[in-house]
Amino acid sequence: MTRTIAVTGAGSGMGAATGARLRADGHRVIGVDLRGADITADLGAAEGRRSAIDAIADRSGGVLDGLVTFAGIGGLPDRAGSLLVSVNYFGTVELLAGLRPLLAAGDQPAAVAISSNSTTTTPVAAALVEACLAGEEAPARAIGDEVGSMAAYPATKTAVARWVRRQATGAEWIGAGITLNAIAPGATDTAMVAEGRADPEIGHLIDQFPVPAGRLCRPEEIAALVAFLLGAEGRFFCGSVVFADGGTDALLRPDDWPAGMPG
Repeated sequence: MTRTIAVTGAGSGMGAATGARLRADGHRVIGVDLRGADITADLGAAEGRRSAIDAIADRSGGVLDGLVTFAGIGGLPDRAGSLLVSVNYFGTVELLAGLRPLLAAGDQPAAVAISSNSTTTTPVAAALVEACLAGEEAPARAIGDEVGSMAAYPATKTAVARWVRRQATGAEWIGAGITLNAIAPGATDTAMVAEGRADPEIGHLIDQFPVPAGRLCRPEEIAALVAFLLGAEGRFFCGSVVFADGGTDALLRPDDWPAGMPG
């Protein structure tokens, strides 16, 4: 059965690989990105998010069967943290919320957000996480600039994961038949990771980060996981954050999860 699936960040990397996988599986993909996609939109700006939502609604005829939010940018020493707040967090959750009514009209609808294994393997700025989840972009951007983009990256990805877990079990999501989950990739062979590895200040740190699998993740591997979570066999996943990081999280925190409820 052909399904209609929107993919943000579709112009490159994991988004492009996922679009290719879904099309090969016979689905119709509506791609969104700054360039090289069906819909050109800047998800780092409120007007760009609105235009993307409107354009997806128009192209889909008001019905979506799937949504995947890959659009995001990495932290660099000279990059403003506020940019990551707007793109990584608000560019994700506002698309999820804005397109939820289209998903509710779809067939076995599913949404997948993209978090990161940096949420558990690097320090996280708790104040920025809470500011993002409060839903006010301007204060969150101000904190993002205070902490800088290197700290803003894991914080925005933590906020995405928590937003997903808070929303997924509610009446508007699983109660309306929409599964909502997140994937937390590790270092993946994309332009974003290559950009970080090329930076003279942080590149060596990225290369030293332990990956028991001994290599970078391939974008196609994330695409396969997305296809599963969007498909009929992934319908019992609800509010899950699935790590696909070659073992990094397990290596660094083997006893931290499952955490268990207080006895």
